[in-house]
Amino acid sequence: MPNIQAFRGLRYDLGVVGSLADVVAPPYDVINSAQQDLLYARHPKNVVRLILNREEPGDVPNAKYQRAGHFLRSWQNDGTLALDSQPMLYVYHQSFTWGGQTFTRRGFLCRVRLEPFGTGKIYPHEETHSKAKQDRFLLTTATRTNLSPVFGMYPDPDNSIQMTLDMAVAATPPVEATDDLGVVHRLYLLPGAQVQAKIAQMIADREVYIADGHHRYETACNYSRARQEAGDHHPDCDYVLMMLVGMDDPGLIVLPTHRLFRGIAPIDQGELVRRVGTYFEVTTFGHGPAAAAGLWEQIEVGGSQETLGIFTAKDDCWSRLELTAEGMARLAEIAPEHCEDWRGLGVSILHRLLMDDCLEAAELTTPKYVHSVDEVVDGLVRGDEIGRDATGQSGDGQPFQLAALVMPARVQDIESVSQYGERMPAKSTYFYPKLLSGLVFNPLG
Repeated sequence: MPNIQAFRGLRYDLGVVGSLADVVAPPYDVINSAQQDLLYARHPKNVVRLILNREEPGDVPNAKYQRAGHFLRSWQNDGTLALDSQPMLYVYHQSFTWGGQTFTRRGFLCRVRLEPFGTGKIYPHEETHSKAKQDRFLLTTATRTNLSPVFGMYPDPDNSIQMTLDMAVAATPPVEATDDLGVVHRLYLLPGAQVQAKIAQMIADREVYIADGHHRYETACNYSRARQEAGDHHPDCDYVLMMLVGMDDPGLIVLPTHRLFRGIAPIDQGELVRRVGTYFEVTTFGHGPAAAAGLWEQIEVGGSQETLGIFTAKDDCWSRLELTAEGMARLAEIAPEHCEDWRGLGVSILHRLLMDDCLEAAELTTPKYVHSVDEVVDGLVRGDEIGRDATGQSGDGQPFQLAALVMPARVQDIESVSQYGERMPAKSTYFYPKLLSGLVFNPLG
C-alpha cells in the first residue's frame, strides 16, 4: 500500500531571496538553453543552478553536479534555504488558463515510500531512458536531496481527500508565485499530526500512478539501493518527494504531444499511401503547414486514438490516416507482447505500426516533441533548431520532413495499461501545467 509521510521541507527564505517567482523554475527536462540562461540571470540563487547546472569552461567530468551540491550546501549555510520547524504536508494549487477556460489543479506534496515497480501499488505508465536516469542519479548523489517532485495520481472519485486537505488549510495564507506562462502556483503549509495521519490513512488502500517524473522515481530507487550497498543508508532514502493529485480532479488536464521527425528521408503522400497499404485509410486534408490547425480540430472533435494527422514535406501535404481492421490486426501481429489497450493508443499506432513497420524508420533519432498546433506549424516553417531543445534532444538545424498529430492518452488509459504491468511509449501524455521546482526540497539524510 502507498505509505505517505509529512516531512520537514527545505524551502527558500523569502526574507532573503525576495520574490519566490525569481527563484523557482520549471522541471529540468523542459528547460532549453535559452531559458536556462534566462533563469541564471533572473536571480543568483535560482533553483536552475541546482536542477540544471550548466557546464562551465574548464570543467572536469561531472563538475556541474558537484557545483550544484556546493550551491545547495552554501545556500543552507547562509540562510537562503531553511528547514521547516516541524513535519508538513504541502497543499499545492495551480491555477491556469487553457483553451479559453480557467482551471485549478489541486494536490499535495508529501514523501512517499519507495516501491520498486512491480512490487506494490505504485505503477509507471511510460518508458524511460537510461541516460536521463544516470543524469539524475549523479545529481542526487551530489546533493543528497530530492530537488523536484514526482507527479503521481490516485483514485479519488468523490475528491474526498483533496476536500479534506483544502478545508484544513482554508484559513492559511499561501506562498505564491506566478511563472512565465502565467500559471499561479500556491503552496499551503499543513502541520498537525492528526490531519496528516488522517490523509495517510485515507490514501493507504489506493493505487498511485506516476503521471510525470518516471526518471526521478526510478532514480530514487537506484539511489536508495546504492546508499544501502555503500553502508551509508538513511531512512529518508527510502522515500521520494511526490505531488499527489486525484484522478478525478477537474483541473487534471492532459495535452497532446505531437511529433516533428528528424532524419527521415523525404516522402510524398503517394509514397505514404504505398507504404501503409491497407493498414490505414488515407485522405487528403489540405496543403501547407498552416492546414494543421483545421486537421487537428477535426481529429480532436472526433476523439479517436485511431486517427492520425501526417504531414509529408516533399509535397507539402497534410493527410488524415484512419486505422483499418487490417491495421489493427497487423499491430497485434507485430506487437503480441502488448495488451489490447496498449495497442489501441494513438502513440502506439503511430510509432509501432506507422513509423517502425510501414515506414521502416525504427532507428530514427528522437523526434522533436511539441504540444500545440502552432508549434507544429512553426517547426515546419522554420525547421529544426540547432542545439538542445526543451526535451533534451539535440536539433540539427535541418527541415523536418515528416510531422504527426496524435491524440493524447487519457487518464483512464494510464490506469488500464498500468494495471496490465505495461508502459506506454515515451511522451504518451503531457500533464499541463508542469510542477515547479524550488517550492520545497526533500533532504535524504
